[in-house]
Amino acid sequence: MILTTPAQRRELLARVRTIAIVGASRNPLRPSYTVFSYLRRQSGYDVSPINPTIAEIDGIKAFPSLKAYADERGAPDIVDVFRKPSELVGLVNETIAVGAPAIWFQYGVINPEAIALADEAGMSVVVDRCMKVEHARFCGGLSMGGLNSGLITSRRRPA
Repeated sequence: MILTTPAQRRELLARVRTIAIVGASRNPLRPSYTVFSYLRRQSGYDVSPINPTIAEIDGIKAFPSLKAYADERGAPDIVDVFRKPSELVGLVNETIAVGAPAIWFQYGVINPEAIALADEAGMSVVVDRCMKVEHARFCGGLSMGGLNSGLITSRRRPA
């Protein structure tokens, strides 16, 4: 099922514990590193990078593929994707094969065929959203507009 409402995405983030980030990078300037770093600091999440070119990120073991992850740890609750759209059909097939129940396509990671394939397989699917932004928004770190107002109260400061 494609999750289109904030309530659906919030419920998904509330029920997952293990997150496999496909395409995670060690480069702190990359969005995939920022998302990985943020999510691993959140209580309740066990986050693992999936990248065949690295052994670890910040001391966390990286796996070369979802299959390698699943062979060692079982299926992740959700697969967060930072890959080119042209690679998504193969990745969705691998996600289905390991038994992950949900997949999250980050901003700009859009391939209609892959999205339909995941949806038809009965997976929970999030498209063109950032897991970090959505989590921060639901947990009070961002407003609905995606900005951190820094306000703790709803009252305006005196001029």
